[in-house]
Amino acid sequence: MRPKLAFALAADKTRYVFDEQALARLAQTCDIVQAEPLEEFSTPAARAILGQIDILVTGWGCPVVSAAVVAAAPNLKLIAHAAGTVKFTLDPAVYEAGIVVTHAADANAVPVAEFTLASIIYANKRVFELRDLYRADHSRRSTYAVMDQPIGNYHRTIGLVGASRIGRRVAKFLEGFDFTVLLSDPFVSASDPIAKSVELVDLDTLMARSDVVSIHAPSLPSTRAMIGARQLKLMKDGAAFINTARGALIDEAALIAELRTGRIHAVIDVTDPEIPSDGSPFYDLPNVFLTPHVAGAVGTERLRLGQMAIEEIERFVAGVPLEFAVAPEALERLA
Repeated sequence: MRPKLAFALAADKTRYVFDEQALARLAQTCDIVQAEPLEEFSTPAARAILGQIDILVTGWGCPVVSAAVVAAAPNLKLIAHAAGTVKFTLDPAVYEAGIVVTHAADANAVPVAEFTLASIIYANKRVFELRDLYRADHSRRSTYAVMDQPIGNYHRTIGLVGASRIGRRVAKFLEGFDFTVLLSDPFVSASDPIAKSVELVDLDTLMARSDVVSIHAPSLPSTRAMIGARQLKLMKDGAAFINTARGALIDEAALIAELRTGRIHAVIDVTDPEIPSDGSPFYDLPNVFLTPHVAGAVGTERLRLGQMAIEEIERFVAGVPLEFAVAPEALERLA
């Protein structure tokens, strides 16, 4: 008997994750009970669907899969999360019921790493500053002055904080450039394969030596505000700070204070709170390039999320080991 499948995600946040081609591929191995995604689990109609399914495909905007939801889905065997972190979606009852969980965080890591690479290249060339100078001075005299400074992407030092799946992808991208790459991660040893292409250093050394510092650590109680005033003051004059991870990793008051000196510049894609207050200096500081949490999958990049979830479902149905199963003990370490 073919497994029965339903979706639970917010349709307005997940356009392109599953297009017609993806749904047709899913239909080859599963019976899709309802293509329209569930956005809540409390109604009788939703409970009726939960009672039928073997596989639940979740994504951005999915309600919490609580103990009550698990009880309403006695046949549920797999939750395939077509997005990044799943730890805020699952009640412990999911694992207690023996339900297997997989996620598409590896697919979401691709655009974040690409965005980071672009940010590093632009930051080293001071592209955002040059853009503003050129807008204000069409003669290019002010831009020529910046171009004569020791900027650019030759023989620069890039510091990566955290060997997450994104951090590792960025490190791989950087192998093709004339960069020295530093990595600070207390859980990475010299025997780790990544050590062949990076220099392992402590955080203070990384902050002091890097021309660009890029954050790729998970947001945990132990990493909250791990980058504070002391670390930021260690940065070189003219260095760049990039955050595509989580805003909570940074003491933002300390970062704003350092940015106000004009010593460093920053590319900030994530903040804490998620949307800064209207009066936040992040919006107006000339040495900040602020983006609205767009480093991860947007637009058609989301197709990767759906594809990875489908591939995992196909493995599960075929009885093949999953590539991206999430063990319960790993949830605490996830971003």
